[in-house]
Amino acid sequence: MGGLYDWLMGLDPVVAALVATTFTWAMTAAGASLVFFFRTLHRKLLDGMLGFTGGVMVAASCFGLLIPAMDMTGGEGWENVMPAAVGFVVGALFLYALDKLTPHLHINFDRSEAEGPQTDWHRTTLLVLAITLHNIPEGLAVGVLFGGAAAGIEGATIGGAVALAIGIGIQNFPEGIAVSMPLRRQGVSRGRSFWFGQLSAIVEPVAGVVGAIAVMSIQPLLPYALAFAAGAMIYVVVEEVIPETQRDRFTDVATLGFIGGFVLMMVLDVVLG
Repeated sequence: MGGLYDWLMGLDPVVAALVATTFTWAMTAAGASLVFFFRTLHRKLLDGMLGFTGGVMVAASCFGLLIPAMDMTGGEGWENVMPAAVGFVVGALFLYALDKLTPHLHINFDRSEAEGPQTDWHRTTLLVLAITLHNIPEGLAVGVLFGGAAAGIEGATIGGAVALAIGIGIQNFPEGIAVSMPLRRQGVSRGRSFWFGQLSAIVEPVAGVVGAIAVMSIQPLLPYALAFAAGAMIYVVVEEVIPETQRDRFTDVATLGFIGGFVLMMVLDVVLG
């Protein structure tokens, strides 16, 4: 692992962010590729994986984003917590705005339950847009943390950035499955199902590069940016991921998946960070 750290530290911050977020996208593509081998996925397994995804996102927001944001702020009391609080609220409001302004459809919902402005877009397009929305803060989180670590900003470490990238990459694997499998079940070809599955995460490298550039340009922005990504991710979990796992009889499986994802991300952050 030390060799990986040294290699990443030797890269330009923007390139390091691109490498890390390309990995998270590749994990989504790997999950989506299972559509070439299986036509359906049992709802029990899907709910468990979605719960796992939610657990990873919540733990990443707490241990990988909010705590480092407060650690690098300095000061005491209000002075210490306000940048993280402001960034968190703005991040949640940003996703709230996207949710209202962008037509989209959550994974286990019917076409009639599409959210955002009314549109006649195909169900596939709406489904991909829903996943794409919450991949934006994930890519941004990895990008700003890598950018901050490579720039030598106190409180941002390569270990923490690697842990975050690995955690998000792991939870992206079931996300790819969760997009491609329902499409295949609806009669979409294997190739198109895979294409749309991986396409939902292509925004992550873009968001990662933007985040790294922003931090390099305005370094004091880092604690706000980390908390912004955390607020956006928590909004997604509460508004989208958890409701999707509570629409069938496998709610206990989803809850256990959430616990497993949370613990895994917590361990990764402590061990690698």
